[in-house]
Amino acid sequence: MTDAIRVLLVDDQELIRVGFRMVLEAESDIVVVGEAGDGRAAIAQSAALAPDLVLMDIRMPELDGIAATESIVRDRPQTKVLVLTTFDLDEYAFGAIRAGASGFLLKDAQRHEMISAVRAVHRGDAALSPRITRMLLEHVTPQLSASSSPTPDAAESAALDSLTERERDVFLAIGRGLTNAEIAHTLYVGESTVKTHVGRVLAKLHARDRIHAVILAHRLGLVGNET
Repeated sequence: MTDAIRVLLVDDQELIRVGFRMVLEAESDIVVVGEAGDGRAAIAQSAALAPDLVLMDIRMPELDGIAATESIVRDRPQTKVLVLTTFDLDEYAFGAIRAGASGFLLKDAQRHEMISAVRAVHRGDAALSPRITRMLLEHVTPQLSASSSPTPDAAESAALDSLTERERDVFLAIGRGLTNAEIAHTLYVGESTVKTHVGRVLAKLHARDRIHAVILAHRLGLVGNET
């Protein structure tokens, strides 16, 4: 299929790659174009194969997934990286997000969760499941608060000012980890309307995808203090 999502699998364990390949290639809209067992190979394969999405392990020999993610996103910004992580979402996973990854996938995820995550990250819509998003926020909010500036810079202020009142409501909801369906319920609008607003918010904020909008909202101190 010419419009299939082209995926590169990166993990140092061959059996994990085999399992992921079987799951992904059972879907008509996903094709695995290659595999890599370490970060250096991942960078080389990304350059050679131009995948739409890289399913990236973090802890690998030679070069870890954080460094590989940073290199791939820098050299191929159109390629999304979906990070494989363990349940604790440790500092390595957060480092990958800072390096430019577009989402998390737990290594013990169910088949349907993996497929949904790949499709979501590819379209830049809901980059993370609500469960993973909220886990992320719980772990990284203190770090984001510690590294945030007391006031936004000129570019960030201009981007925030460009949001309409409704778009700002949507931005804050994204920052709290709400899904499109949850935002629609909260704001009493249709889900298709929310999707349109989300697209406009990401464009105006120059955010690569939803997870980076979450990080921006927390870094700017707009959300994160709720109990």
